[in-house]
Amino acid sequence: MKQKAVGEIIWEPSPERIENSGLYQFMQWVKQNKDVELKNYHELFNWSIEHMEDFWTSVVEFCDIKFHSPYTKVIQNDEKMYETKWFEGATLNYVENIFKHKRGNERAIFFRSEHIEKKEYTWKELEDQVGALANSLRKLGVKKGDRVVAYMPNIPETVIAFLATASIGAIWSSCATDFGTKSVIDRFKQIEPVVLFAVDGYQYNGKVFDRTSVISELTKELPTLKHVVHVPYINDQHVDAQPFGDHVLHWDDLLEEKSEPRYEIVPFDHPLWILYSSGTTGMPKSIVQGHGGIVVEQMKLASIQNSIRQHDTVFWYTTTGWVMWNILISNLLTGASIVLYDGNPAYPNLDTLWKLAEDAEITSFGVGAPFLTICMKQQLKPKEKYDFSKLKSIYSTGAPLPAEAFNWVYNHVKDDVWLGSISGGTDVCTGFVGGVEIEPVRVGMIQGKLLGVDVHAFDEEGNSVINQTGELVVTKPMPSMPLYFWNDEGNKRYIDSYFDMYPGVWRHGDWIKFDETDSCIIFGRSDSTINRSGVRIGSSDIYRAVETLDEVVDSLVIDLELLNQTKSLYLFAVLKESLELDEALKEKIKQKIKQMVSPKFVPDNILQIDDVPKTLNGKKLEVPIRKILLGFNPDKVLNYDSMSNPESVKYFIELAKELNKNDKNPIM
Repeated sequence: MKQKAVGEIIWEPSPERIENSGLYQFMQWVKQNKDVELKNYHELFNWSIEHMEDFWTSVVEFCDIKFHSPYTKVIQNDEKMYETKWFEGATLNYVENIFKHKRGNERAIFFRSEHIEKKEYTWKELEDQVGALANSLRKLGVKKGDRVVAYMPNIPETVIAFLATASIGAIWSSCATDFGTKSVIDRFKQIEPVVLFAVDGYQYNGKVFDRTSVISELTKELPTLKHVVHVPYINDQHVDAQPFGDHVLHWDDLLEEKSEPRYEIVPFDHPLWILYSSGTTGMPKSIVQGHGGIVVEQMKLASIQNSIRQHDTVFWYTTTGWVMWNILISNLLTGASIVLYDGNPAYPNLDTLWKLAEDAEITSFGVGAPFLTICMKQQLKPKEKYDFSKLKSIYSTGAPLPAEAFNWVYNHVKDDVWLGSISGGTDVCTGFVGGVEIEPVRVGMIQGKLLGVDVHAFDEEGNSVINQTGELVVTKPMPSMPLYFWNDEGNKRYIDSYFDMYPGVWRHGDWIKFDETDSCIIFGRSDSTINRSGVRIGSSDIYRAVETLDEVVDSLVIDLELLNQTKSLYLFAVLKESLELDEALKEKIKQKIKQMVSPKFVPDNILQIDDVPKTLNGKKLEVPIRKILLGFNPDKVLNYDSMSNPESVKYFIELAKELNKNDKNPIM
């Protein structure tokens, strides 16, 4: 296929695909049941935000969400987003809405890791184990509202522990096993858990990492813990002594007594789980989301927006410390099966996840944008090796997906796959903008606004703008927005986090630009803006340009205008192994930025680094690194335990000393 430029159509849905889509079927249902005729996605979207009560009521009915008592009002207090109440009077349970699908011996979970080839659970096996574990938790005294936490990888036992916890009305929270000790304590200590599920270790990139010392520290630092459950993973033998504690419980023992699942029926806004902000610049925010809001939003996303059905198999590459894990698990609400993978997606090579797609017969394949980009750079051609006949959609998130990666997917993975680039947030456990299956895919573009999300680009005066980069804002409430932050008296931290710039309007902190069709491009975090001669852009513009070069594996751009330097724009490049940054390559990088961005944004300084500092979820640490280079104390702007590669910061600390050596009043 010919390489297509940004904005060109690269895929269009067939008439059959449109008719089988969740969006089309939902529109037909609305016509038949609500007497509202919606001819296209544009009309459907407008109806979803202009008639919010009718839309969300239709979602509940179309998706057959199981309530035990009816709601008396759909939306209340929507004039203040952070005080909005949804479906008042309704009661339900998240887990009951999963197991209402009676699918018996059909597959519910397919699991693979670096050291486990395959493990499968049927729906009956999953339900039986959830029922048994929930019964054991009740006997241990765990009750509605208690916090149950997990220091676990992306394995079936983590899913079972979560579902058992939620089924009894307790509140779930998890950290991935690559989180450092302090990072885990910073999160869990805030919420005072009573039970901890933990593994002894995990494997990544072929190496085994023992986590028993972390467990030992957690048991000392979390005084509210009453029980620690050892889940064998690396060492499959029982551990009867420290570090799991004198009274360690064993996973297998808690599953011995069979019990039918019993569901604690809770109010719509009863807490389901607690998620966390990255915590790279301070104490992580503890974000509380509810049973009802998550069920309604996730059913809309999966069943209507993404067309997930009972016969589908859904995969996201994620850890238990990233919101995509929660979104992956929520696909069970549709009756679809899910695929879990634990390990390095590039171990032993970049074919690993593509082989998984074939072996598990994945229909919806979700990964971070950097994974697709690196596969492209390494010139993989998966379609020549693997059978993707079942694959219907590929989803990308976590970073902007460059135009070249769109072309690569359609040329080298599958030419009739629906590629959905998505942007959202942990804060709402869903997307703001993303894929629209009944519309064409255009290279380098996110297809549109997601149903029920009144998202805009705002200028500095708070005006909604088209064909102009602005702040990503949401002007009407969504069911999955946080109920509150844990221990946030008067919602002060919650309000300060999202409503400080535009009173009453949610500001998410991303730069975004919409065109007349509502297609859009994300330009990175708005608090790491690059300003040159009064022209502002997001960092992703530069990344798109630089990372098209074969020589560049990764990059970081930092604007240091506050240092009053004449040469303040820095580009840091990670190069392919064995390459050195010479003048010829520097000039090549500059020319690429001139060509794809603007001569105004050609870096003043280009430096080679070994690694880009990133969060545990793979996001570039632009703001903290900028602060370090401006002279801030690194210990005050960074939480090293929330980083995937803390050693990468050393380079920038040394550079900061050099940049600030003549500053008599450094910022500290």
